[in-house]
Amino acid sequence: MNDDTRARLRELLRQHEGLKLKPYQCTAGRWTIGYGHNLEAHNAAWPVSITQEEAEKYLDQDMAAAEKHCQMQIPFFNGLDDVRKAVLIDMCFNLGISGLSGFRKTLTAISGKQYKTAAIEMLNSKWAVQVGKRAIRLSDMMATGKWI
Repeated sequence: MNDDTRARLRELLRQHEGLKLKPYQCTAGRWTIGYGHNLEAHNAAWPVSITQEEAEKYLDQDMAAAEKHCQMQIPFFNGLDDVRKAVLIDMCFNLGISGLSGFRKTLTAISGKQYKTAAIEMLNSKWAVQVGKRAIRLSDMMATGKWI
């Protein structure tokens, strides 16, 4: 992805995750900080609070990790346009690669370039109920290939 796409994805994740400078439990019950940075996934000491700058650093690291997981685990990922890559990275950021891998029908549809079917499958999930508008926005992006 180019720098413009990364900047758009970063803004999308900021909107979807929201910013909290003190630890909180996410909807899945995991301790989190910043823009959805999972504290339980890291073996470091948990901070009492972080700065905006630290939250941005965590966001960049987590975004890069999600992109790398998608590149390594989704065989057709590199052949997708940037908008659809951003959708999968956003989902991986939110669910982890194991959670995203559970979207078998969605991933099968994407691999066959059946993007509208993939969008429907995204919405036909427990995840879509949990994240609401985020799922609607990402499914629209998947269906159209356009930033929304």
